[in-house]
Amino acid sequence: MTTLTLPSVLAFDRKLEPSDALMYSGNWENINTNKEWQAIELFDRRNRAVKSNFKQEILDDEDELQKQIAEANLAWGDDAGLNHEHDTLKLSFTLRIINGLNQPSVCNKVEFESVYREKIASYVESGIEELANRYAYNIANGRFLWRNRVGSQKVKITVNHSSLSEPLIFDAYDHSLKNTSSEHKSVMILAQLIQKGLATDESVLLTIDAYSNLGKGQRIWPSQEMVLNSVKGEKSRHLFSLNGIAAMHCEKIGNALRTIDDWYPQFSETQSPIAIEAYGSVTQRGVAYRSTKNDFKSLLLKWLNAEGNDGITEDDKHFVVAMLIRGGVFGEGES
Repeated sequence: MTTLTLPSVLAFDRKLEPSDALMYSGNWENINTNKEWQAIELFDRRNRAVKSNFKQEILDDEDELQKQIAEANLAWGDDAGLNHEHDTLKLSFTLRIINGLNQPSVCNKVEFESVYREKIASYVESGIEELANRYAYNIANGRFLWRNRVGSQKVKITVNHSSLSEPLIFDAYDHSLKNTSSEHKSVMILAQLIQKGLATDESVLLTIDAYSNLGKGQRIWPSQEMVLNSVKGEKSRHLFSLNGIAAMHCEKIGNALRTIDDWYPQFSETQSPIAIEAYGSVTQRGVAYRSTKNDFKSLLLKWLNAEGNDGITEDDKHFVVAMLIRGGVFGEGES
């Protein structure tokens, strides 16, 4: 058998497509109704703050340091919070689960695609259930709320689908962020829906609402926009909104849903799952947990070049397929 190499052109479409998430203000007692929720609008916050971050040359010059400390640090940016009569944040988005794992969206090497189709078909029959459960678990635990989950008194998640007679309801705190899967009955039902979307021709669209009981008037955390070449003296923090409603980026929701990688070598030390990335990159920590031996491309080629369905462990197969679900451009030379 000829050793396969990566095609020069290889790409996979994303299979989990969350929408942007809109943010509303209301009260916990009204989480079972849609009538009492008020769209949250951004507002400007201007503060006269204290400078506390200096270059080393300033720290070495006592006179200049004292001069700069005496100057105010004028801060101007977007902010958002609950109405002062409301105690609960509602976050709403939809999630589309798309099939098509059986073939790349683009591949210019016939031999590669032929072997890929054979291997992935076998995996979908036996292994996709594990990934579906992990994605379902990250919906149930409300990981996608990010800072809006931290310190909340109560967090409830509801999931609707056309096949359900009533919504699936989860108490997020019953599902620890340190774990990645569960045999909880409602998690299993949700996992079956996700598995159906990934493995069959039936499209699946979920409607997801999360309720976080933060306290009256509490600050909430929309996504922050990246601003290039910000002008000094202008607004320095720009938050995301849609049609005037505070919101979270679909990319941020997606990152939370794919935080299922507890197969990387250092997990026994960190005890923290990371998002599915080709090299296990965690930018907040400045670390890439997957070396060139257990990164996505290395494991994919090792799997495809192995006889039968061996070559890599089941955990490595889960990681590889999770990367395919994540999607991306993976041709030779692409990174």
